[in-house]
Amino acid sequence: MEEKNITLIKQAWQVKTKRGKEIAFFIPGAKRYSNQFYTNSQESFVNISVTASACSCKCDHCGGKLLQTMVPATSSSQLMRVADNLHQMGSNGLLISGGANLKGQVPLLSMIDGIKYAKDLGLKVVVHTGLLNEETAKALKKAGVDRVLIDVIADESTIKSVYHLDMVPEDYALALQIAKDAELALAPHIVIGLHYGKIKGEYRALEMIKGVEPHALVLVVLTPQANTVMENVELPDISQVTDILAHTRIKFPHIPVNLGCARPYGLYKRELEKMAVDCGLDGIAYPDESTFPYVGKKGLTFTISEECCSLI
Repeated sequence: MEEKNITLIKQAWQVKTKRGKEIAFFIPGAKRYSNQFYTNSQESFVNISVTASACSCKCDHCGGKLLQTMVPATSSSQLMRVADNLHQMGSNGLLISGGANLKGQVPLLSMIDGIKYAKDLGLKVVVHTGLLNEETAKALKKAGVDRVLIDVIADESTIKSVYHLDMVPEDYALALQIAKDAELALAPHIVIGLHYGKIKGEYRALEMIKGVEPHALVLVVLTPQANTVMENVELPDISQVTDILAHTRIKFPHIPVNLGCARPYGLYKRELEKMAVDCGLDGIAYPDESTFPYVGKKGLTFTISEECCSLI
């Protein structure tokens, strides 16, 4: 590893030691998880798609494949039935997402009654909005959602070629500002390597996020999906990813910074999680089995939650 990386990692670790010696592991029920350290409940926190498997964008990295892993609820009444079932099973909450339209928005307005119903049942509700507008932001605030997630893309060529949207980075900056103005609890996401495995716009995205003072920040890494345009794309260079982890920790010393759900598997996953620990991140979703003893070697203790990591 380059000397520059080592210096950044040391600086990031110093930020972490000032924040405390604990790291949070998040293992929601959206994915089955079982090893010698922990086994989750698949009803504990569930991902919902308000568009079922439909998406107008068909982004190159996803192609709508991720929607197929979610529970469909395309009307408020259907969402209410899903919420009732989850409540009866003792669920902690749900993440509401869906396919985006050609404006980059997840159609949520028709779902507000269902969202409020889920909240009234005592469930925690996290909402992935896409490019948020004022009307939707105000409605979500009134419904009492716990977190709003916005994927922030700060490179125009990535927006157009990967997301197939006629938008610019300023549209994402505006969505962040709308969320802030509506006083929503914001947890922006950055997909590292979204531009076909290359680093392009991630540092500018951090600058955009810095201006809206989010409640938390989640970093994920491009994970090639089978039968998509990016199926065989080369994974982002782990040294460059580590650089972004360290920069983020240093740039945001007063808020939680997490390594989220999406990241490649195997050796890459294990090495990346070690780097996340070394860089002082506050939480890791679905940690590899090898990460549990590693945090102990670093002098950290850990907690486990079956909730979305944005709720840290």
